[in-house]
Amino acid sequence: MSKLWGGRFAKNTDRLVEEFNSSISFDQRMYKEDIAGSIAHARMLAKCGIIAPEEADGIVAGLTGILADIEAGQFSFEVALEDIHMNIEKRLTERIGPVGGKLHTARSRNDQVALDTHLYLKKEIAVIGRLLCDLQQAILTAAQANGDVILPGYTHLQRAQPILFAHHLLAYFFMLARDFARLRGVWDRTDLMPLGAGALAGTTFPIDRHAVADELKFGAIYDNSIDAVSDRDYILEFLSFASILMVHLSRLSEEIILWSSSEFAFIQLDDAHCTGSSIMPQKKNPDVAELVRGKTGRVIGHLMALLTVLKGLPLAYNKDMQEDKEGLFDTLDTVKVSLAVYAAMLAGMKVNGARMRQAAGQDFTNATDMADYLVKKGLPFRQAHEAVGKSVRYAIEQGKELQELSLEELKQYSPLVEADILDAIRVERCVAARDSYGGTAPDQVRAALGRSQAVLAAQRSWLDTSVQKGI
Repeated sequence: MSKLWGGRFAKNTDRLVEEFNSSISFDQRMYKEDIAGSIAHARMLAKCGIIAPEEADGIVAGLTGILADIEAGQFSFEVALEDIHMNIEKRLTERIGPVGGKLHTARSRNDQVALDTHLYLKKEIAVIGRLLCDLQQAILTAAQANGDVILPGYTHLQRAQPILFAHHLLAYFFMLARDFARLRGVWDRTDLMPLGAGALAGTTFPIDRHAVADELKFGAIYDNSIDAVSDRDYILEFLSFASILMVHLSRLSEEIILWSSSEFAFIQLDDAHCTGSSIMPQKKNPDVAELVRGKTGRVIGHLMALLTVLKGLPLAYNKDMQEDKEGLFDTLDTVKVSLAVYAAMLAGMKVNGARMRQAAGQDFTNATDMADYLVKKGLPFRQAHEAVGKSVRYAIEQGKELQELSLEELKQYSPLVEADILDAIRVERCVAARDSYGGTAPDQVRAALGRSQAVLAAQRSWLDTSVQKGI
């Protein structure tokens, strides 16, 4: 097959090299973006007098027909044509004749592929942003439905202090809110139009880059042609965002897996989001959470791979950069399905509030509150810490919890202990007492739920305005 770049070559490309060099197996998913960019480019060429208006009309009609063919499954992608750009251009020339060859005037595949990738990622950011909001809403719904449920908070995976379950869930909401803020930053760096940079130095033709940017709804254009074709920061930023997001989901996954075990029995996952064992009939496995936890490493790997690809590349374009797409596309697919399946799983989750409350009253989760009680009576915190530590050791020896000791038993470690200690170390009182901003007291959690709703509304508003106008 004749190459669109083959004039300088005396030999055909080796078949193995064709396969090795080709990207059409994965970049064909950007066909809509490639055609949209080409249509905008053709119209600009006509507007600037570089090609005739009727030539641009023929090119646009041909590209529109090719889009219909691809959508109808009537387009065969050829490995020998290497990529999505050359596949479409070759078909265009076959369809409308030599005038199709004028489409590539004043551009290069270097700025063309950059344009396609910017357009494609912008569209995907909108999808991921909405899925992220949906997951945050699922978290808020679960928090609101279990607003008075108390469970033990943990440090070192050891029971530490009693907290509201809603408070624990909101920690993940605000993690995801930071992820959303990072996604907004990715959008800003993706919303740059590279077309017109040519291979690296710009073009000798009197093009209008701003007209193309306006038609394709870009907020800005690259100021430097070399940077335009060599920049992959926006992909790195997206992979970084995705890696941090998946780490957050992986941490939640670990808790879902623990909570759904018989040892914890804090939650029960819906059968629709679990699987069984091929040999053990009784098994109900939290595979969704486990797979999300596992896929996190895959996403992080794509970030590390692209960082490694780019670290030694001189300016401007190098073929190494073709390695940006498979990792990007796989990350996009992984993040989207992870967000969607997680929101559904949380919606079907049942909370065992009684078991959580039972656990919250065990293992001396109220010990800090007893120390705070003594501090409020005038004892320095370090002395209070020691007194309560001795009380805990005594309770362990007696096989009791602190709240199960008598007033006389508690008094033996500090004369400041009075009858009101029994109320101060009740689990519900321990939770309610933590009324500092961002704490686990019911009033603070209700306020946090209100702030969360406002955050979510602002996120959705940004998606419906700024992002929607840019895709």
